[in-house]
Amino acid sequence: MNDDSPTPPRRLPLRWLAAVLVVLAATAAGWFFWRGWQAEQRQDEQARATTARQLADLQKTVEDLRRDQRATARGVQDAASTNRVLRDEVLGLGQRSALLEENLARLADNSREGTQAVRREEAELLLVQARQRLVYAADLDGARRLYALAAGVMEDLDGPRYLNLRQALMQERNALDALGPGVRARSAEQLTQWAAALDTLPEQPQAAPADKQPWWQQMLSPLVQIRPADPQVLAARSERIAAHDALQIELSLARAALERGDAGAWQQALQRMDAWLLRLWPDTPQRQQQRQLLDELGKADLQIAAPELGSTLQQLRGMREAKEAP
Repeated sequence: MNDDSPTPPRRLPLRWLAAVLVVLAATAAGWFFWRGWQAEQRQDEQARATTARQLADLQKTVEDLRRDQRATARGVQDAASTNRVLRDEVLGLGQRSALLEENLARLADNSREGTQAVRREEAELLLVQARQRLVYAADLDGARRLYALAAGVMEDLDGPRYLNLRQALMQERNALDALGPGVRARSAEQLTQWAAALDTLPEQPQAAPADKQPWWQQMLSPLVQIRPADPQVLAARSERIAAHDALQIELSLARAALERGDAGAWQQALQRMDAWLLRLWPDTPQRQQQRQLLDELGKADLQIAAPELGSTLQQLRGMREAKEAP
């Protein structure tokens, strides 16, 4: 009898397929694991390289800091040495200052009188210069400045004996201010005005009105103009030019005499100017006014008339002579 039982199916290919799939999965897992391990190794190497670089930089920074620390330590040592030297010098200066203060304290009493003497000499010199400016140059502004300087010097002089000096100096300054610009300055200004007024003087005398002229002169007036002739007045042009130049020279001489305060030369120059005035212009009211102004200028006193001036200098010199007398 035949056994007709069915044959069991063959499972061998499926097993091989499963084995192949397992092998492939294991291979893939191994490959991915190897790739991850390689990436981790590269990251570790990069981290180690970065750490090495940072460590090198840190070591370099530490070396720089150590070098700076050593330089700072040397600087501190040098500063300490310098401070010790300076401290010794300051101590020496302090001792010297103490000695100087002691010496100055001893000399203070002796130098006070010396300072007062120097101030007196300075004030006397300023007053002498002011007096010279007044006498020789009539420089009132310069004298006022010197008197102001002398007043400032006398303010530093202590003691009741200098009170009279300051009072006398104040009186002198008031008298000097009362003089104004001074006689010479006013005379120079008037002389300039006088010279400027010469151009306005008429060269011919004024004719009488027509109704007051004689009948024969009225008849001839349409034909000729009759004017009285002054024999003293120069008529020639060359003579007038020479006379005008001589008058300008006399003006310069008068100004020079006024500057140096020479009253004699001043009056003589004015007289010669008056003579040339008579030779150059005819007798008119304007010429008479010019002559009157010259006469007033000649009567002016060129010297400064103020009895108070010089009193402070005399008192100061008297004080010095009284102190120097045995």
